[in-house]
Amino acid sequence: MKGTFYINAMSNLDESLSASFFTNLNKWFWDVYSLLEMAALKVKVENTLIELVKGDITNLDVECIVNAANSNLKLGGGVAGAIRRRGGPSIQKECNEIVARRGRIPVGEAAITGGGNLKARYVIHAVGPVHGEGDEDNKLRRATVNSLKLADQYKIRSIAFPAISTGYFGLPKDRCARNMLRATIEYVQKGTEIERIIFCLYDGETYRIFEETLKEIT
Repeated sequence: MKGTFYINAMSNLDESLSASFFTNLNKWFWDVYSLLEMAALKVKVENTLIELVKGDITNLDVECIVNAANSNLKLGGGVAGAIRRRGGPSIQKECNEIVARRGRIPVGEAAITGGGNLKARYVIHAVGPVHGEGDEDNKLRRATVNSLKLADQYKIRSIAFPAISTGYFGLPKDRCARNMLRATIEYVQKGTEIERIIFCLYDGETYRIFEETLKEIT
């Protein structure tokens, strides 16, 4: 369902009122459509709710979203590009300052910045592995766990992850789902103050793979 939502107006409506009405109606329509798109699967592990949703991670009402980052923390395409466009220039500025201070972020590590203009207060930049570089499973688990540790350190109660490394980095989606979900569940079982952990999957195929994996391991 794409395009613009139109309704024929009564001819005697004032033009300015009509334009405002249809602008608001179109916004309402797409807000409702986005909510329908983001139907969720929820599983309770200890005191933490693990959720799967389909949609745009930058639209989520959470305290923190995770960026699938590169070691230079350059906000290019994919999830990073969406964060850059929606969050504004302050996020990249903070990323540049972190790299200037700490150097390149190793694969499996994570760094945190503010959320700029996003709904989320924070962005955690998790550096996942490139498919074929070796030890990808362990590196992805570490990136996931280190993101969760940062969230606990900053007293974040709700956090959303994308499917790290499955885009330009080329990691198979089933490996991503298995490692991220298992690492998350193991972390939660050891004790955390995080109340909600969301995996926000952009397309139906990725959602289905994560859904099947979560049902299998819980």
